[in-house]
Parts: sequence; structure tokens; C-alpha cells
Amino acid sequence: MKWNGVLPAITTCFTEELRVDQGFMADHCRWLLENGCAGVVALGSLGEGATLSLEEKSLVLRTCVTAVKGRAPVISTVSALSTAEAEIIAKTAADLGCDGLMVLPPYVYRGTWREMKAHVAAVLKATPLSCMLYNNPVAYGTDFLPEQIEELAQEFPNLEAVKESSTDARRVAAIRVLLGDRLEVLVGVDDAILETLAVGATGWVAGLANALPRESVDLFNFGISGDREKAFALYRWFLPLLRLDTKPDFVQLIKLVQAEAGIGNARVRPPRLQLEGDELQQAKTLVRTALNTRPQTANSFALRSGR
Repeated sequence: MKWNGVLPAITTCFTEELRVDQGFMADHCRWLLENGCAGVVALGSLGEGATLSLEEKSLVLRTCVTAVKGRAPVISTVSALSTAEAEIIAKTAADLGCDGLMVLPPYVYRGTWREMKAHVAAVLKATPLSCMLYNNPVAYGTDFLPEQIEELAQEFPNLEAVKESSTDARRVAAIRVLLGDRLEVLVGVDDAILETLAVGATGWVAGLANALPRESVDLFNFGISGDREKAFALYRWFLPLLRLDTKPDFVQLIKLVQAEAGIGNARVRPPRLQLEGDELQQAKTLVRTALNTRPQTANSFALRSGR
């Protein structure tokens, strides 16, 4: 599969009873593609995958695959406490028709390179699906160094991409120097997209694309084509929202942006709680200011609000 373009890390929409809202999620996937996104990444941190049972994860993946109908790739995140559970998630995703996997280190346990390599290797060997390694030392405490990524790429042909979220654009350049075009490099930090495109990234696993896909696609296209004037004009407007993706409560904040834009609701599952008080009012002010000054050249098609 092609690991490039804007791939939204989709949120999981919940009903008032905090059940998965299948209808909205299907509409959301289709709407993202209609607005230029290259595929969808489900069950990640932004998708609150850690709060979903294996049955619910299967439900989300089946909903996405059915909605997309082969028009674009559906990528399943593989994140678990144990290697055995990670293998089950990978195989389930393959059985349900997903096109690729985004492979995370095990949650909580911060192991040695030998242990992390064994975990990732088990997932890579579990299916023939194309895989993207997710490196996010800020969130997970495990850092896959460029030399270690090179080692994995040499041993496993189905490792075809890396999502680099160390927040250091130099990492993208380092991976490119070691591996050339062997791996696609995608950025996973919303407020570093132009910086990483400039040093060799070819894709963006985006958070704010859930609410603002057209603006995200335009920003990516301006950046990848080298249209600096248009890229920076849009970036200046977008940055206050893109920075929400880097905060501890990024799930609540991005879902709030969706709700304010009329694309879903702000419900989250415990242990997360919705924003309230001054924090909520400050976030709403920021979001509404941005939406009120939204560029007229990047208007998304309409989508009904989540129930």
C-alpha cells in the first residue's frame, strides 16, 4: 500500500451511552476521503483504543472497512499490554480486511531494545500486511533510534513506513540518510508538519484532520510541493489548533474542535473526562476564534453532527 498523503488518526465517536457510534464513524470515514484524505488510521491514542474491548476494536475496524469499500486504505493501530494480545489485534485486522498496521511498542512496559524488537517482530510476522512502525518516545517512553529502525527494515520486508513523532525533524533526515527510499517517513506531530516535509517526510498521520480535513490536505500539498507562501499563510492560521495535538488532553481538545465545527461530539470515555470550567472556556475561545477566521479557500463538505 501507499504510505503517503494525509492519513487522519480518527477519533472514536461515542453515543450518549458511550457506545461506539457506528453510523457516525462510517459517515466520518467517507467524509474524510471526500475531502482529500488518503486513508484512515483507526484505534490509535486519539481513537481511545486503550478504552475499547477487542470486540469493540473489531467493530470499529469492520465499520471503517465497510464504509471505505476499498477506495483508500484502512490502517489498524496495534497497541496492547502484551505481545500475545498485539498479535491477536494484528490478525483480527487482517481478517477484517484492513490494508495496513500501525505498530506500537507495548503500553506501559518500557523495555530494552532486544525486548522492543522482539515485540515489534512478532507483530510484523503475524500477518503479511504492510506495516508502519510508530515511534513516539514522548508518549510511550520507548525510542526507536534510526539505526534500530534500519535494523528492523533490513529484516522485515513488510515494514514499509515509520511514523516519526519524536518532535525532532532531524530524526526524519537521519532515517532518510540511512534508508533512502526503503521506508516512507510520516510525521505524527501536527505542529511540525512543514518542518518535517522539508527534510523528507512523505505523509502525515494527522489529528486535526478529523475536523478540518480540507485545510490539512491543503497544508500538506503546499508543503510537499514547495509552495512556501501558501504553506506558511495557512500554517500561521492553523498553528494554534495544530498545537492542541501535543497537549496531554489532546483527545478532549480535538473532539472539542470537532464538536465546534459540527463534526461529531466531545464525548470521551473514562478515565478521560470532558473539559469543564475555565479550561473549557479557554479552549472554546481559541477554537471559535480560529473557526471564525477560517480560510475561505479551504471549505470542507458538510457532515452531520455525531449523536
